[in-house]
Amino acid sequence: MDFKGFDRPDRPVSGTRSVKVMIAGGFGTGKTTMVRSVSDIKPLTTEETLTQASADVDNLIGVADKTETTVSLDFGKIGINNELVLYLFGTPGQERFWFLWNGLFKGALGAVVLVDTRRLASSFRAIEEMERQNVPFVIALNVFPDSKEHPIEEIRDALDISPHTPVVACDARNRASSRDVLITLIHHLKERSAAALEPR
Repeated sequence: MDFKGFDRPDRPVSGTRSVKVMIAGGFGTGKTTMVRSVSDIKPLTTEETLTQASADVDNLIGVADKTETTVSLDFGKIGINNELVLYLFGTPGQERFWFLWNGLFKGALGAVVLVDTRRLASSFRAIEEMERQNVPFVIALNVFPDSKEHPIEEIRDALDISPHTPVVACDARNRASSRDVLITLIHHLKERSAAALEPR
C-alpha cells in the first residue's frame, strides 16, 4: 500500500507525514468507541456521566442505555505505515457542544462521519458541517446488534451525499474494521488530490 505524497503529490516525500483526521457524527454513533479501538496510544477522552440534569437537553431516543458522553473531544493516534501517522480528533455529538467544532476542524485534512442507520437524522448535522467547511469525508455505517441492513444506495439517497463520497460498513469496536475505514478515507483523499492536479 503506497500513500506517498497523497496530500501533496507534487512534492517529494521525506520522513513521516502526520495528518489530522476528524471522527464526527451524531450523539451516540460510536465516535469515542472508534478512537479507543483503533488508537496506538491510550486515547485522551473527555467523557462525563449523563445525569438527570441533562435529561431535557440531550435526546436519548435510540440510545437509552448510554451512560456517558463526550463533552470536549477524543484524541488518538494511529500509524498507517512507516510513512503516515493519523492524529484522530473525535467531536462531541450533542447540539450543546457543537460550538467546539469550528476549532476542532482547523487543519483537518479529512473526516470520517459515523452513522447509526437506526437514527440517520442524528448525523445530518455532521455531514452539513463537512460540506460547509469543505472537508472531504467518508461515511462509516456503524453496525449495531439490532441494525437492519439497507442497500448502500438507499443510505446515500437518505443522507443526500455525493456519489463520489465513499460509504462503508464498520464495527467501531473492532480495531481492524476501524482501521479499514481510515484507509478508505486516505484512498479517498489521495484520489481527490490526484484529480485536482489533472489538467483541465
